Amino acid sequence: MAIEVTHEHLVVERRRPDARRRRWERTYRRTLLVADALAATAAALVIHGAYGRWAAALLLPPLWITAMFAHRTYERGALGLGGEEYLRVLRGALVLPALAGAHWLVTHDTGLLHDMTLAAAPAVAFALPARYALRRRLHRRWARGRDRNATLLVGPSRGVLELAVVLRRAGGPQEMRVAGVCLSDTDHAAEIRALGLPVLGGAGDLDDVVRAMGIGTVVVLPAPEFDAAALRRMSWITAVHDADFLLAPVLSDVSASRLAVRPTHGVPLLRIQAPNLSRFARLPKEALDRSLAALLLVLCGLPMLLIALIVRLDSPGPALYRQQRVGRYGDHFTMLKFRTMRPDADALRAELAHLNSNSDGLLFKVKGDPRITRVGSFLRRSSLDELPQLINVVKGHMSLVGPRPPLPEEVEEYTPDIKRRLLVKPGLTGLWQVSGRSDLPWDEAVRLDLGYVDNWSMSLDLTILARTGSAVVRGTGAY
Repeated sequence: MAIEVTHEHLVVERRRPDARRRRWERTYRRTLLVADALAATAAALVIHGAYGRWAAALLLPPLWITAMFAHRTYERGALGLGGEEYLRVLRGALVLPALAGAHWLVTHDTGLLHDMTLAAAPAVAFALPARYALRRRLHRRWARGRDRNATLLVGPSRGVLELAVVLRRAGGPQEMRVAGVCLSDTDHAAEIRALGLPVLGGAGDLDDVVRAMGIGTVVVLPAPEFDAAALRRMSWITAVHDADFLLAPVLSDVSASRLAVRPTHGVPLLRIQAPNLSRFARLPKEALDRSLAALLLVLCGLPMLLIALIVRLDSPGPALYRQQRVGRYGDHFTMLKFRTMRPDADALRAELAHLNSNSDGLLFKVKGDPRITRVGSFLRRSSLDELPQLINVVKGHMSLVGPRPPLPEEVEEYTPDIKRRLLVKPGLTGLWQVSGRSDLPWDEAVRLDLGYVDNWSMSLDLTILARTGSAVVRGTGAY
C-alpha cells in the first residue's frame, strides 16, 4: 500500500514503483548474494578439507547467508559507499561461533563449535574481497554515468547552491546525479541555472516533478517554510513513488560517526558528538606520524640528497627553503621544503600581488609564477618539494595529515572561527590537497580544514593518505 497526498486530504493508493530506476539495485543485490554464497561455500570446503567433517560444511552456507540478511548487508543504505557494509559483514560473521556456542550449551558437541569458530575467518577472508571488487566495478559504472541515482534537491537557493558545490567538488565515486531543483524561493532561479542545474518548479511541484523525472532520491534542505507538517507531506509524496527521502541537516560537514538518534518522549533528537581532540585520543596518530615519517626519511634519504644536488646546480641559492609557519595552538616553527624559487622570491612578492589567483582569501598563489625555477616547477607538480617536511613530522611540529600550515601573517587575519584550524597540527597532506589544493576557493579550503578538525579520526587520516597518491599523480592545483 502506498500513501498519496492530495491538496485536501490523505488517500491510500496502490502504485507500482519505477522498475527501471531500481533495476541496478536488484542486480547488484543478487550479485552480492551469489558472491556471499560462493564465499561461504569456499570456506566450508576449507573446513571440510582440514577436518573432514561435513556438518559444519553443510551448515555454513545457509547460516552465512541468513546472518548477512539479519545484519542488513544487502540494505540499500549500506551499498556502494562508506565502511558500514564491511562492518555489517564482520558483525554477521560473529553470529557463526555464537550459534555454535548455543548448540554446544545444549548438546556439549565441541566439534561444531570448533569448526564454526574457525570457519568465520575464511568466510570473511573470501567475502570481503569479493564485495570490494563488486564495489569497485559499481564505482566504475558510476564514473561512466551509469546506474546513478536521479536526485532532486528541494529547498532555498542558498542551501541548494552550497550543496551542489560540495557535491561537485567531492570527487570520487558518486551515486547521486542531481537531475534538478525545486526551489522554495523561485525568484532566485537564475542563480541555480547559472550552475547548469535545471529549476523544475517550486516545492509545491514535488509530486509532479518526481513522477515526470523518475526521481530516485529527494534531498530536502532546511528552509523557514518547511515546518513539520510540510516535511511530513513531502515524505508521503516521496513514499508514493518509492523514492528515498533525505533531510540535509542544518549543521553540515559532520561525519556520520558523530551522529546518533536519541529518542526522547517519542521525539527523535539528533545527537552530535563533540570532537575528541584529547592527547590520549591522538596518541596513536602521533605514533603513526613519527614512525612512518622516520621510515620514509630512511627510504627517501638518497633521492632527497640527489634532489638537493639538482636544486643547487639548477640555480644559485640553498637547496632547502626555510619559512616560519604556525602550528598547533599558534606555536611557530620553521618549515622545510626544497627550494623551488629564486632566492629573492619573497622580496618580489609585492610586485606580483596583482597576479594573485586567490584574491578571494588570504592565500597567495600565482599561476605561471616567474619566480619559480625550472627544477622547481617539476618539484611542485610532483610534490617532491615537500619531502623535507618529513623532518618536521619527526620533530613533532607537523603531522602526516592535517590542515595546510599557514603563514603568521595569514593567522593574524583569521576570524575566531577560522582559528579552530589551529587545534591540530598542520599536515604534509590533508583534505585540502586531495580536493584540489591551490585551485580551491578560500572559503572551500577553510570548510575542508574545519571539517577535518571536527571529524578527525584515524580512519579519516588513513583515507586521506590513501587518496594522496592519486592526487599527487593528477597534480591538480599544484603550481
